[in-house]
Amino acid sequence: MFFSKKREFIFIVSSVITIFVCFIWVHGYSPFSEGSDDYFHMYINDVKIGDFSSERDAEDLFLEARRNVASGYAGMAFMDFDVRIESENVLTGELTPRDEALAAAEQVFVTSLRETLSPSYTVKMGDYMVTLAGKTEVETLLNEAIERYNPGGRFEVRLVRAPGSEFNVLTAEIVDTFTEKDNAGGLEMPEGGVQTYISAQGIPEGEDDSEVTFQDYETGLISIGFVEPVVIAEGYVPASQLTDLSVAIEDVTKEHETAYEYTIVSGDTLSGISLNLNIAIDDLLALNSDKLENANSTLHINDTLVITVPEPELSIEHVERNYVDEDYDADVIIIPRDDWYTTETNVLQQPSAGHHRAIVDQHFINDTESERVVLIEEIDIEAVPKIMERGTKIPPTYVKPIYGGRISSYFGYRNAPTAGATTYHRGIDWATPTGTSVMASCGGTVVQAGWSGSYGYMVLIQHPGGMQTRYAHLSRINVSVGQTVSQGEVIARSGNTGRSTGPHLHFEMIMNGTPVNPLSYLS
Repeated sequence: MFFSKKREFIFIVSSVITIFVCFIWVHGYSPFSEGSDDYFHMYINDVKIGDFSSERDAEDLFLEARRNVASGYAGMAFMDFDVRIESENVLTGELTPRDEALAAAEQVFVTSLRETLSPSYTVKMGDYMVTLAGKTEVETLLNEAIERYNPGGRFEVRLVRAPGSEFNVLTAEIVDTFTEKDNAGGLEMPEGGVQTYISAQGIPEGEDDSEVTFQDYETGLISIGFVEPVVIAEGYVPASQLTDLSVAIEDVTKEHETAYEYTIVSGDTLSGISLNLNIAIDDLLALNSDKLENANSTLHINDTLVITVPEPELSIEHVERNYVDEDYDADVIIIPRDDWYTTETNVLQQPSAGHHRAIVDQHFINDTESERVVLIEEIDIEAVPKIMERGTKIPPTYVKPIYGGRISSYFGYRNAPTAGATTYHRGIDWATPTGTSVMASCGGTVVQAGWSGSYGYMVLIQHPGGMQTRYAHLSRINVSVGQTVSQGEVIARSGNTGRSTGPHLHFEMIMNGTPVNPLSYLS
């Protein structure tokens, strides 16, 4: 009976222990381990994620959740988070199922997502920069830039590592696909772009000069390249900073108004400049109103004109080989005269156009021809060059002859301000009080000083280079004929003498006997 009760007791105790162990196993409870922390609570941004049986389990789940969220983005994901794991020594505790804890952690990471950086390619061409999403987009953009000058798609832009630069820097190489196909058998492929032109220069290989004929040359596009250096940097940027490809193509290929200066050379005329640079005369006059009064204004060698022309953000240099049958002009022959000013010229021989047939390489920047190289020609009529003497000395400068004053009448045609006054104003008037100091605009020799009819009291000064300056309607004269004066020296006082409607200074500049607009010369 005793043994029976003992066996019953043992059975009961064993059953209780078994049930307890099963309970812990099934329900995820962690047993108590005296003297150690064996229950761990993980929080992310103060949000409880779950309870774990070890710190390692919590850390592994944290890393997995972050990795899962980051992998859902093409670039780099940035998250703001603070994680902490608290430990506790308990007898039993319920563990959070892993899938529930993982979902909770991922949700917190998504909520804390600050921004993502997408893979990017930033293209710099001159002063223009654009950031695109992929390498293919960059190649598409650059191929669109040359497409206008690349009929048949012979040339193709490809991205290559920039020599001697950092690993993530690329540059654009333009490849001649026709030559590339010809060399597909393993021969070395020639360089693209302008180098193709350089390699193709001269007489066809293996030929003597005497044997070359027009038929030995193939005409058409022979090279193409970018004027501005093209640099592409790989990196990551927020998606909001990426430019849509269609917008980039429009920016790079459309023409923008770009201003630059044109230097006047011997033989230039306003109509010729207008024709050669494809800009209307009216636009030239508007852009250079300080130098050009009207279409008949005098042009001065080495003076500059502001020219505005349409240009794209990325300029394209291309060379076309063409057969021409045309009139041509010989280069002007300049004989320098060191004792003359640059404003002084003398034509010794007038030019005459010739006629020839030729193979020429025409160099263009966008639509403007920049150079022409004759490879072979047959001349029917020899061109006669223009031969002229031209001075090399820089002419003296001229300054405004008074301080202050208000322009009351400009150079050129006008309504007569008073009866008997001319309708063509030979100078410029500054309204200024009587007695204002009048200075020599440039150093020279006084050739007239005194009363001069409608000019009233007047001073005329002869300057180097054929220029004279006249100062009229004066109230007092401080110089005499034959006197040498320096630039800025006070020569008179302003007044209201002669035919005048009020106190002012009338100022003229006369080049070799012809009145010119003073505003074109005053510095």
